[in-house]
Amino acid sequence: MKQYLELLNKIITEGVEKESGRDNMPKVIGISNAVMKFDLSEGFPLLTTKKMFFKGIITELLWMLRGDTNIKYLVDNGVNIWSGDAYRWYTTHIKEKYPEMYLKMPIEKFLDYVKNEVGFGIKEPIIDYKFGDLGKVYGHQWRNQNGVDQVRDVIEGLKNNPYSRYHIIDSWNAQDFKEMALPPCHLMYHFIVRPLTTSERLEFYEPERLTFDESEERHKYLDALNVPKFYLDLNMYQRSCDFALGIPYNLASMSLLLMIFSKTSNMIPGIATWIGGDVHIYLNHIEQLKEQQKRKPYNLSNMNIKKDIHNLDDILSLSINDFELTNYKSHDKIDYELFVGLKK
Repeated sequence: MKQYLELLNKIITEGVEKESGRDNMPKVIGISNAVMKFDLSEGFPLLTTKKMFFKGIITELLWMLRGDTNIKYLVDNGVNIWSGDAYRWYTTHIKEKYPEMYLKMPIEKFLDYVKNEVGFGIKEPIIDYKFGDLGKVYGHQWRNQNGVDQVRDVIEGLKNNPYSRYHIIDSWNAQDFKEMALPPCHLMYHFIVRPLTTSERLEFYEPERLTFDESEERHKYLDALNVPKFYLDLNMYQRSCDFALGIPYNLASMSLLLMIFSKTSNMIPGIATWIGGDVHIYLNHIEQLKEQQKRKPYNLSNMNIKKDIHNLDDILSLSINDFELTNYKSHDKIDYELFVGLKK
């Protein structure tokens, strides 16, 4: 993960100090754009200069793919990265819109209500709230943006019209902002195919044979054997980039999403490109990041999806046990404070 450390150095040395733009958030230093590219044939881009909570990355991605927008699934699986946002959403949005239902409580009590699926039980037009709801965040936008299931559309599009330039999952739905605990940070995923040559396809089928002609007959032979015809690349755009906490998660998550869609579409995972807009470091995180700068990165790990997946239903049935991370070696964990805009 040399790219991460190189970009970290650029932010620290060239970044400009500025306000965060959100209430109750620390100042940052940042730059206005950045790009990192990862060829998944070279390994899985999971940060090694600090120990990563990989279970959390898988669990969050499966949660979003299922269209879930309540943190119960995350909390039940020991993942609390959205707990602060859900609590803030309750203490601001619910308190403001429905003061007669608002119950003042510490976050520990709030999470206890989440685990026990407590809700107001009001199914009238005004509200149907369960503790832990986040509103129309990622899962809703991915699976039901204005009635459109973008995940299903991309999977079907990759199979039926792979060369289309419409293979996009877009979370930036401004009309729903008022109904979101947090507008999306990683907001657009664009999947693009690259055709394999006959030689490349034969190499995947028979690695010991390296050069072949491009005859039409060979293509038909390989098609009959269901040998992949395409690499699948991904460009992901992220508008707001918390470099210490969020970006290591996002790099691994987008790469895992690319692997899932590639396997579902019978393609080879290609290049995962991360494009950042407002790339920043909270001033409170700088000292810990400087410690990471001193650490030498280890070789990349390998990721394998053990289960056969062919369609959306197969994706939705995935569990954490279907993913195998091997050869992951990292330095010790570094703790960073997660800022969500809660008043101290």
